[in-house]
Amino acid sequence: MTMQITRRAALGLVTGGLAAPAFAQRRRELDVPFVPTPHSLVEQMLDLAGVTAEDYLVDLGCGDGRIAVAAGQRGARALGVDIEALRIQEAAAAARVAGVEGRVRFRRQDLFATPIHEASVVAIYLLPDINLRLRPKLLTELPAGARVVSHAFDMGDWAADAEEVHDGRRIFLWHVPAVAGGSWEVTATDGSYRLLELEQRFQEVAGTLSGDGTVRAVVGRLRGRHLVLSAQDDGAPLALSGTIDGADFLPDAAARSGQGGWTGRRIA
Repeated sequence: MTMQITRRAALGLVTGGLAAPAFAQRRRELDVPFVPTPHSLVEQMLDLAGVTAEDYLVDLGCGDGRIAVAAGQRGARALGVDIEALRIQEAAAAARVAGVEGRVRFRRQDLFATPIHEASVVAIYLLPDINLRLRPKLLTELPAGARVVSHAFDMGDWAADAEEVHDGRRIFLWHVPAVAGGSWEVTATDGSYRLLELEQRFQEVAGTLSGDGTVRAVVGRLRGRHLVLSAQDDGAPLALSGTIDGADFLPDAAARSGQGGWTGRRIA
């Protein structure tokens, strides 16, 4: 029987036991000085995250709303939240001037209390300690494959998938990883099967693939829901590449059509 693994339970696997913060923090602990991101860097952040008209972007700590407005100008829907009323007024005015108020909204709200489960992109320009407090929320509430783009500050030991420097300013990108840790039954097209057992820390995955009297060490990396695994020994070349879709590990098209096709199913 397949065991359902919740995103909250998986957080213990991917964060090494980092405790989720109490979201009801005093306002003083949540304050971030308002330092606007240069407009040119805003565009580079949106480029790095690949923002298009298909996206819903949430800007946590939106300031004067320039990131959300720029996303709206690309056709995306966007929500900006900030705890300062004056910033929200400025942001709403900027959206009206840009003609995107139909796609872009702003709300005075604690960023930790903001629902993000529908977002495909989250943008932040906060502080290092707040990034770390926010990290469990990003990992558990965002759907696998959602992108997080940050100006200036990283996420500690959750390594970025991409990083760029523009005029001395750093921007970072992460893809929220799917839950790959656990036990999987990998069935080949000839009906034979192997046991794939994986441990996961953020997007890094390692474990063993056993069957036919052999046990091989494998390592891999997730990019959102896409997982690529390879064997780390002197045996025959081995690579499993596919998409994690809940309890299914679905091979890429090349593997489905070839003689070495396979499918994977979570069993624990």
